[in-house]
Amino acid sequence: MINSSSQLTYTGVLLAVFANQICLPIPSVLFLMAAGALAAEGKMRASLILILSVAACLIADWIWFWLGRRWGSQAIGLLCRFASDPKRCATNARAKFGRFGLAVICVAKFLPGVDGIMPPLVGAEGVPLAGFLILDAIGSALWSACYLGLGFLCSDQLEAAMGWAQRFGVAFAITIGAAACAYAGWRGLTLVRMIRRLQVRQISPSMLERKLKSNRKVAVLDLLDFELEIDNNPDAIPGALRVDPSRLHHSREIAVPENVEIILYSSSGRDTVCARAALGLHKIGIRNIWVLEGGLKAWREKGLPVAPPEMPETVAGRIGVKLPE
Repeated sequence: MINSSSQLTYTGVLLAVFANQICLPIPSVLFLMAAGALAAEGKMRASLILILSVAACLIADWIWFWLGRRWGSQAIGLLCRFASDPKRCATNARAKFGRFGLAVICVAKFLPGVDGIMPPLVGAEGVPLAGFLILDAIGSALWSACYLGLGFLCSDQLEAAMGWAQRFGVAFAITIGAAACAYAGWRGLTLVRMIRRLQVRQISPSMLERKLKSNRKVAVLDLLDFELEIDNNPDAIPGALRVDPSRLHHSREIAVPENVEIILYSSSGRDTVCARAALGLHKIGIRNIWVLEGGLKAWREKGLPVAPPEMPETVAGRIGVKLPE
């Protein structure tokens, strides 16, 4: 058995849970299970561990709730920024919230991909803080008690559990953190390179209008469905089709002739939105990509017309693009 209970402290459990809940790669579940095992040996108080764990969850979730209330979809986008499919990351949580309502908060911590995004989401939705904290406290208590109880039931393995926490806990956190940072850095570098590449491949609204009127083979992709923000105006540039390029790389059967120009635009005109879309198109071999300077906002400021987006099949038939059957 472990000779000293000082190897795992109440403060350590509190900080581990808090760090995990603010989305740092800290294995808080391991700390809770080890604390539960110590509680079974009488070296820690299970009730105090549970209170501290719930408190850590509430503080971290309140921070994300406040960020969601203050910045709305921007806070949600921050959590989804490096996801392979940012829109799905957000819509999945919104779908669960829309289907089950506030009750989903009680089980969100057991749902990977929903736990982190739920506090800013309900904050952005205008849920009262008191109601959120009550339900979040229930969910945090269930989650904490689950892993605390597992450790309590496995108290005969106390030495192994504490040995794991001592020897591998920090190394595991560093390894996961380093891998996450490397992945985020690689994706960020790739995105920056694409932004720089697209900065010299911009087309003005006036030039795009002339291309569309000349009946040249131009495919205009409206990225509204790719953005996290919700545009109240569903209209698009005439002749454009609304598509989410993040899902196109699963469709290997798409064939785009070399003489077809792909014009990307977003409602906000941000470089990162078009760059992420361009990366998705590059994965399926589409290279002839241009970006509308200023996006839909610049198009409207020029007084140019808008219309409902066209069906993909209609645009594909006009420019000779082969779509999957």
